[in-house]
Amino acid sequence: MFCPCGTKLNVIDVETGALHSLQQDDEEDISSFVLSPNDEILVTGSRALLLKQWNWRENKCVRTWKAVHIAPVASMAFDSTSTLLATGGCDSTIKIWDMIKQYCTHNLKGSSGVVHLVEFHPDVSRLQLFSSSIDYKIRIWDLNSSKCVAMLDGHFSAVTSLAFADGNTLISSGRDKICMVWDLKTRESKRTVPVYESVEAAVLLPEKGDFSQLGVKKQGLHFVTAGSKGILKVWEVATAACVYTQPMPFALKEEASERSLTQCMLVPERNEIVTVSVEHNIVLYDAQTLQLRKQLAGYNDEVLDVKFLGPGDSHIVVATNSPQLKVFELATSHCQILYGHTDTILALDVFRKGLMFVSCAKDKSLRVWRMNKDGRVLCVAQGLGHAHGVGAVSCSRLKESFVVTSSQDCTIKIWNIPESLTSKAKAALISSPEALHAKVTERGHDKDINSVAVSPNDKLIATGSQDRLAKLWACSDCSLLGVFAGHKRGIWCVQFSPVDQVLATSSADGTLKLWALRDFSCLKTFEGHDASVLKIIFVSRGMQLLSSGSDGLVKLWTIKTNECVKTLDGHEDKIWGLHSNKQDDMIVTASSDSCILLWKDVTEIEEEEAQAKQEEQIMKEQELSNLLHEKRYLKALGLAISLDRPHTVLMVVKAILKETDGRKHLEENIARLRKDQKEAVLTFLVTWNTNTRNCHEAQAVIETLLKHEAPDSLLQYSGIKSAVESLLPYTERHFQRLSRLLQASMFIDFMWQNMRLADASQQEDLTL
Repeated sequence: MFCPCGTKLNVIDVETGALHSLQQDDEEDISSFVLSPNDEILVTGSRALLLKQWNWRENKCVRTWKAVHIAPVASMAFDSTSTLLATGGCDSTIKIWDMIKQYCTHNLKGSSGVVHLVEFHPDVSRLQLFSSSIDYKIRIWDLNSSKCVAMLDGHFSAVTSLAFADGNTLISSGRDKICMVWDLKTRESKRTVPVYESVEAAVLLPEKGDFSQLGVKKQGLHFVTAGSKGILKVWEVATAACVYTQPMPFALKEEASERSLTQCMLVPERNEIVTVSVEHNIVLYDAQTLQLRKQLAGYNDEVLDVKFLGPGDSHIVVATNSPQLKVFELATSHCQILYGHTDTILALDVFRKGLMFVSCAKDKSLRVWRMNKDGRVLCVAQGLGHAHGVGAVSCSRLKESFVVTSSQDCTIKIWNIPESLTSKAKAALISSPEALHAKVTERGHDKDINSVAVSPNDKLIATGSQDRLAKLWACSDCSLLGVFAGHKRGIWCVQFSPVDQVLATSSADGTLKLWALRDFSCLKTFEGHDASVLKIIFVSRGMQLLSSGSDGLVKLWTIKTNECVKTLDGHEDKIWGLHSNKQDDMIVTASSDSCILLWKDVTEIEEEEAQAKQEEQIMKEQELSNLLHEKRYLKALGLAISLDRPHTVLMVVKAILKETDGRKHLEENIARLRKDQKEAVLTFLVTWNTNTRNCHEAQAVIETLLKHEAPDSLLQYSGIKSAVESLLPYTERHFQRLSRLLQASMFIDFMWQNMRLADASQQEDLTL
């Protein structure tokens, strides 16, 4: 499946939800694209007036050519043989391209305004092209004569799709809320079907197949429409009647909304109908029953909260800037959209077992949801009572017994969960959401309450507010136990430690604080964020804290040392959602940048890899020691080079030179090294040559390389230029020093000879 996204074309695997992108080099937005009927050729048109042909399976552009249009290409279509391509432009012209011989065969002029729809007649022998532009007419072009031979006039708004029933019947849909059936022999309208909604696509049902569940009772043409109401309808051409309307869990709207459908197509190979909504949700239905098979969620808008869900944390539930919840299956990216709230959902929390969760919203309500064995999520209870939007919610930790909510009305409410909702057998019998009633209501703060948390033993409640205070409450009667004062700005989040009698708070002042529950004193303050700290959670069995902020960063803090040990930079905006799974080895973050990221704890893996690497290093060092002891210098050289040990390589070279005929052995061993090993040795000897103690070994290796390697071969070595530049000055200095030593040696020898002669002459004089 292909989805244009700015300068990229996203390719989605509908089985796994995996995505990879085809990136435009010209950095221009994609204006249109088309895939050939044989699924081999993908062509994109950009606003740079270029057409690109892709090998989409290998993510490679194989051909680029000018579109010849003087304005961007608005529509494209292949013929049934995948050899001809038609492009409709914003310049009112249509071009036909031969994809094999790679040239433009036709330039069709005469359309009015943007040509937003082009389709070839499925019968190749007719050589006909159908098009529509902003004059709402359907033009028929004869490609033999390059002329418009007919105009089908009947729509009063933009024509959105064309479907060929057989060689002589055409069905057209439009935003004028009608579909028209045309006889291509007489080129007249046979029937007008009023569909009472703006239609974006009409898809013919195949003649073969059992469509009885869609109201198809007899033979004849039937088609499916998708449009502004966001549902699929099946129509019978003969009677112009709607024989089936898809049931939906939301109220239908007459005008276009976020649920409106923008595209619809039939995939015969999979026996599926695929739709795309205004919210960019891609939905796959069974073509014979219109039952949902899979749903892929598109644009999330601002993500306000996210939680792991399911007995094995197999799903995540996401609250976006909308009244709908999205539940994603992590393995397949399949998405359920949950309807119920009537305004933006602000917060989520999940019970310990992971099968039930609670949502709260601006519509002043909370809802309790339950996941069935098959993964379907249903609303089982609803609570009303707050005077303003409900901004925070927390579930009981030991049992699924109660829920605590806080609101912009500055109150805290405790809601009991009836046993009928927690029992699997009884919950399965619930047909409509039960009504919840608050057992306790308490005014908690003077300003909005941003966060609420329940302690691990279900006995305490903590709240954090814009009034800069956090408060501790008894869960039984909501009586105030104490106040935590110290933050300089409003508190965004409160969390109980899972192991200690400690409360963590985060604030708009950019700090995190740990408080003692016994005396309400501040134990520690963590500073590091440059903006408000929006969420905090305890991880690593309560030994560490994770925080997320308005700066788009997630920070990991070690409580014992009071320091930030890791910063995760993956988001570009405020991170509102932060949650860890039950195994404490994965976290999920959600941000205002519309992204949801999964992070895996790889600490143990890295430690194991480091330990394995260390053990391997020790084994190699022992092996190296054995090789040197056994005087197997060639293997010792190779192993020392692989360990990247310049000093060890030097020791091996010195050991070789100490042997009888050391120079000869050195030449033999160096000559047998691979090219990459010689390059490493060349790099090492540059360092050796800077020290007078090691310059003799360096010069010996240089001499060997110069003797056994041709100049052209040496020039191919990586880093040869910098190596020569480093070697020359030190080599000259060594030779100058040797020259001085030689002169001094000759002078001393001369003086010694003179002294011996003088002694001999003196001895002769004494004898005489």
